[in-house]
This record gives sequence, C-alpha cells and structure tokens, in this order.
Amino acid sequence: MEGPICALLRGSPPQIALPRGAAPVQPRRFLLAIRACITRSRQRRSPHRSLPPNHPPAAPGIPRAARPGQLHAGGEGGGAAGRGARPRAGPGEVGAAWRGGCGLICSIQQWDSDEPIPRSELLAGVAGKHGLLCLLSDRIDKEVLDAAGSNLKIISTLSAGFDHLALEEIKKRGIRVGYTPDILTDATAELSVALLLATCRRLPESVEEVKNGGWTTWKPLWMCGYGLSDSTVGIIGLGRIGQAVARRLKPFGVKKFLYTGSRPKPESAVEFQADFVPLAKLAEESDFVVVTCSLTPDTKGMCNKDFFSRMKKTSVFINTSRGAVVNQEDLYQALVSGQIAAAGLDVATPEPLPTDHPLLSLKNCVILPHIGSATYATRSAMAVLSANNLLAGLKGESMPSELQL
Repeated sequence: MEGPICALLRGSPPQIALPRGAAPVQPRRFLLAIRACITRSRQRRSPHRSLPPNHPPAAPGIPRAARPGQLHAGGEGGGAAGRGARPRAGPGEVGAAWRGGCGLICSIQQWDSDEPIPRSELLAGVAGKHGLLCLLSDRIDKEVLDAAGSNLKIISTLSAGFDHLALEEIKKRGIRVGYTPDILTDATAELSVALLLATCRRLPESVEEVKNGGWTTWKPLWMCGYGLSDSTVGIIGLGRIGQAVARRLKPFGVKKFLYTGSRPKPESAVEFQADFVPLAKLAEESDFVVVTCSLTPDTKGMCNKDFFSRMKKTSVFINTSRGAVVNQEDLYQALVSGQIAAAGLDVATPEPLPTDHPLLSLKNCVILPHIGSATYATRSAMAVLSANNLLAGLKGESMPSELQL
C-alpha cells in the first residue's frame, strides 16, 4: 500500500460556507468539504469524469466528485483522481483516497451520515487503521482504542472540547490528538449572547404568545424581563470563549464583570476590569451567570443545588459549555421554585434531551440543540482544520492544532 489507512471520517454539515451574499451549496459528501483544505487555493486541475446535467454545482474551491467513492485530484501539487473501495457496510459508508503532490497520503473509509455511527460499525471500522477523524458525539474510549490496535497513531476531533476522548488511555498509547479550538470562539460567543438576550427578555415565550393569541393589547408589565444595563455579569471560565462573551456584553452597559476558574487571569481580565472571585461569591453577586468553562472532574456538577441557592431570585443562568457542568435536577427545582428567574441552555445531559424532560415543560427555560458553533463559515473552517490535523499527523508532521497530552 502506498499510504496509511485513515478510518471513519465522520458526519456531514448541511452546507459549505460561501462568500457573503452567495447562496450556500449542498455538498454531495462532507469529504469534499474537508478536501477543500488540500485543494482550494493552489490546486492544479486534473481531468475527471463529466457529471450529469442535474449534478449540483460545486462551491468555489471545492472539487466535484465524479461519483460516490471517487475524489477529484488532490494535493498542493495536484495529481490524478483517486478511486476508493465500494461501501463495505451499507449505504452510509464510502471509500476514497487522498492524494498529495508526492503520491497517495491515505486511503479513507467514511461513515457518510449525520446520524451517529453504530458502536459495532465503529469498532469494526477502526480496526487496523492509522488515523481517526471523529465528532464530539463519538465516544472514543478504551474499547475503541483496543479495537483499533497498535496501528492507530492520530485522532482528529472536529470539536474544541475533548471530554469524549479517553485522554489518559490515548496518552499511554502514544496517540496524538488534533482538535479545533479558536475557530469556534466567535460563533459560540455570539450564540451565548443571543441565548442570554432571548432568555432574559423572554423572546421565545413572547413569540409563542403572538402565535397562540395571547397578545391582546399593550399591558404595562406583560412579558417584562431583565436588562443588561447596570448589571453584574459573572463568567465561569474566562478562557477564549468567556473573554469573547464579555467583549460582546460590555457595550450593553454592564456595570461589573466577575469571573472564576482554576486560577486568576489578570492579563485577560484587565480588558473588562473583571474581578476574580470564588464560585460562591460569583453566584451571590451576579445578575447573569454565563458558563463557558471546560468539562473536567473539577467542574462536573459544579452548578448544583448549593450554587443555585446562592443566586438572586432575579438572576439568569446561561450554559454554553457542557451539559454535565450542571446538575439538571437541581436547576429544574431552582426554576420551578422561583429561586432563579430563568435559564438558557445550549447543552444538556444527555444530548439530545428527551422530549419529555421536565426542563422542556418550563416557560422560563430556553433550550437550544447544541448549536454554539453552527455557522456555515465556522463549521467549514472546523472541517478544514480537522483534515489538516489528520493529514499532518499521518505524515508525522507538526499539526496545526495539537492537544498537548
């Protein structure tokens, strides 16, 4: 074989980001979106089979596929079209090859579906592979690593978080990990602010009143919520996303920022004149609490009954980090009892949240389906970085974004 085998490129975002004003194009395969990182700017075109008249046009910089399992010529220097194996385990799986200017980089086995790969397929598909590209919904634990065997040298996750990876086990085996921080910072911060505003100003509830006939006339206190002007905002985790949230909230007239975390960050806090305080004090003094920290053993279940009991009855709680940071049963009780005013969640445990979950019955709880990074540009950039991390790892080179274990 000319190059290593790379297993199970996962998932397919709905569309590829195009220049502002252009209509998004539906890609036939997520593989093509990822492949844009290898071919987009300095690609030298190579012959490929003509496409049927009804084949959708390709986005700028994204090569067309002559047919499922076959890719346009690849690499910085171009090359010939690569043809992969036929699907091995059903219509959701497709084979292909990535070629670079110096020959074949790797062969690819892809689970080509938005739906999670069945555990049995993951365990069978990863066997003997050198690389794995996964999503945050894929649990890569000891069982998967054992199934992969000693060939596995690189895992690239299309996410900034990595709590779905068994890092200690991965480190023991000398496997490198690539991830996608920074890229999703702005999109997640924007969503955090949008969720905060929607929650504190009761936007979903107001929209529902319009639809169901509850809007009868103007009333002095009807649909009143809470504003940001002269408020105190507490941020749990003043990392990249936490800082980006504070930066966006500051122009709303926030009076004071508080933050907590594993350690003070005076170099980051100075921009917002934010004070480092213990978690309990942040809960007691904040009008708005925004959770943007990573999920670790220390932060798991951190926002619990004791935390919510310290918050003001007029305070609003927002979580765009990980669902497990919050004890959801305690949050439900805090909301139904009026201990806190409202909550907005972009993450939950489990995901998706069952439709009969008690939190979904509350008007003062706004829940989104984990869409923090869901902009076309962000998801496409994440795909590009994931692919570059994977290819660099397979070639033994420095990854653009490697998690230091």
